[in-house]
Amino acid sequence: MTKIKTQYNRRSFLKVSAAAGGGMLIGFSWLTGCTSDKKIEKLAIPNEWFDINGYIKIGDTGMVTIYSPNPEIGQNIKTSMPMIVADELDVDWRNVVVEQAPLNTGFYQNQFAGGSLSIKLSWNALRMAGATGRRMLLEAVAKEWQVSITDLSVSKGVIKEKNGDRVITYGGIASKAVGIEIPEEVKLKEISDFKLIGTNIKNVDGKKIITGEPLFGLDFKREGMKLAMIEHPPAFGMKLKDFNQEEIKSLPGITDAFIVDTTIEEPAWCDEKGFLQLIAIVGDSTWQLLKAKKAINANWEEVSTLENSESHLVSLDEALISGKANKNSRVDGNPEAAFKKAKKVIERSYSAPFMAHNTLEPMNFFANVTDTSAELIGPTQTPEALEKSVSKLLNLPLEDVTVNMTRMGGGFGRRLYVHFGVEAAAISKKIGAPVKLIYNREDDMSQGTYRPAYKSTYKAGLDENNNLIAFTVKGAGLPEGAVFPNRFPAGTVDNYSAEQINVNTNITTGAWRAPKSHFTAGAEQSFLDEVAELAGKDPIDFRLELFNRAINNPVGEKNDYEPERYAGVLKLVKEKSNWDEKKPGVYRGVAAYFCHSSYVAEVVDIVLVNGQPKITNVCCAVDCGIVVNPNGAKHMIQGGVIDGIGHAMYSQLTFDKGVPNQMNFNTYQLIKHSQAPENIDVYFIKNEIAPTGLGEPGLPPAVGALANALYKATGKRFYKQPFVNGIVSRKVVG
Repeated sequence: MTKIKTQYNRRSFLKVSAAAGGGMLIGFSWLTGCTSDKKIEKLAIPNEWFDINGYIKIGDTGMVTIYSPNPEIGQNIKTSMPMIVADELDVDWRNVVVEQAPLNTGFYQNQFAGGSLSIKLSWNALRMAGATGRRMLLEAVAKEWQVSITDLSVSKGVIKEKNGDRVITYGGIASKAVGIEIPEEVKLKEISDFKLIGTNIKNVDGKKIITGEPLFGLDFKREGMKLAMIEHPPAFGMKLKDFNQEEIKSLPGITDAFIVDTTIEEPAWCDEKGFLQLIAIVGDSTWQLLKAKKAINANWEEVSTLENSESHLVSLDEALISGKANKNSRVDGNPEAAFKKAKKVIERSYSAPFMAHNTLEPMNFFANVTDTSAELIGPTQTPEALEKSVSKLLNLPLEDVTVNMTRMGGGFGRRLYVHFGVEAAAISKKIGAPVKLIYNREDDMSQGTYRPAYKSTYKAGLDENNNLIAFTVKGAGLPEGAVFPNRFPAGTVDNYSAEQINVNTNITTGAWRAPKSHFTAGAEQSFLDEVAELAGKDPIDFRLELFNRAINNPVGEKNDYEPERYAGVLKLVKEKSNWDEKKPGVYRGVAAYFCHSSYVAEVVDIVLVNGQPKITNVCCAVDCGIVVNPNGAKHMIQGGVIDGIGHAMYSQLTFDKGVPNQMNFNTYQLIKHSQAPENIDVYFIKNEIAPTGLGEPGLPPAVGALANALYKATGKRFYKQPFVNGIVSRKVVG
């Protein structure tokens, strides 16, 4: 058994023990949770609850509440995190109630949703919480029965005497367990002894979602709450001067209208950088607010360049020709000399436009600000960052700001940024009343925080035996190039360089699902297929050759990936997709990528229907360490595949004098049901490695595999996103 120290979090135990008046609550307040009908049938609702620690609360009937600390953004961590606690606690899942925790920085670390880090960063803490609870319950029984802990066994919340007849449930001993001292060290289960981890558990919010029960920010209501909407400048590079304030205030259902300033001194990475002075309208209904927005007559002033998509392309091209690489670069060997000796040289450039996040639920947040406190409730990926920003904006002590999280209707990086919560707080302070701020779709799509625009140039050289002897990549971006110098194929070729170039823009950008990786994977994997074709090699075999080099004789010491695991997903997808079996009329493309500490390989199958490509199947092989909930994990990969294919194929955001040309879904194309893959198979490599990221790694390789399959189907390489612009009808011959 693995032993784990509790001391690194012991301060939290002690701090809350005192606050709980002798109890042992590590750290959660709580919101309404959920439980299935089966759980209620099994056990009665407890008359009394006993706080065992910050993740666990046990009722006198044996019902167990497990708190989920991180924001739920659709990645299913509200189910998988409690599963980890419950497994180590050794409790029957049918007797578990799951509740969402609010922000509590005194009790938790890494309480955010981003970077596919929730499970990875919390794996040990969650296991420790469950194991600590189990140990304390066992100690309480041992003390009660005057036996040694080794004389006891536990299974599904029932403790038994090994050499006797005595039996007691967790509910029967919980009241005495709260008095047990927290152990300095606890034993974790052997991985082979897991009972819940690795099994399929249904989403704990599933029934509420499909029946429309209130879970999301837009669902939240508070008696006496006002509604608000905002109007920001129409173009990047403009600032608000004034507007027809009195006219707007006189409209039906409108109670106030004013200019709100959300400027924060020394703003953090998550704060708004573009539109800081906004028109705020407060009223009684969204319909009245929408009508008032249309009646706004504002004066805007130009404060910086009004940029166009054409100028963006010029800036990226100039940067690739003469731009200065930033510190995030790498050079191995002498690529320039190697290219001169190469028998074959190939160079290609790839580009992608700005893109919006387009979460299903537009931005919204509730705020109730008084002279002495600020209460915020809504959908955020970064509650701690929001708490800090509101504290700075309102000049309130941090402890007087509270943030509670609702379930999010999508995020994809969009809700890492906190301006909509900050704006709600500023509006509430101005009107002296609770308010819920709601963006409409146009507000959201035109506000910014977009996926950056990118362009990268790849170059490769082959010797007389078609071996890769030189490889370079130079990437520029608005504002940052999408290059990872220490990722594959770094370490596989003697002469290698990777340069990243930054280009200034006043269009605000931010993280977009699998930041930079979603573009780099598509470009890199498309290019590698073309290099493999030039070398006369099978695309998978070509990649495996490179990984063999990285395994047996790697170049450099800073390679981010494990080549054995990388090669492992390629071998698995080759097997599961029957790659070597040629299917008449089926055009196939492959890609593999490493990001967020996980490895994913995908094969996309395309057929032509009336001369147009149709995706019939995607086969995925994934190495993300231990899979906590296979069904939930499979759904994340499937969602990532559809997201990657859809955006690479259809989506783009362009600008004319700083104004976005696409403001809603009538002009910004997302993938439709009929365009999604007909089937997506997902296979996980089984190992005992601690879990790594999963919410994002399924997306990047989908772009490269799609581009490579489209080439086979159409005979044309795809260098510019969205790919749909380059597709022409092709008749099947033969």
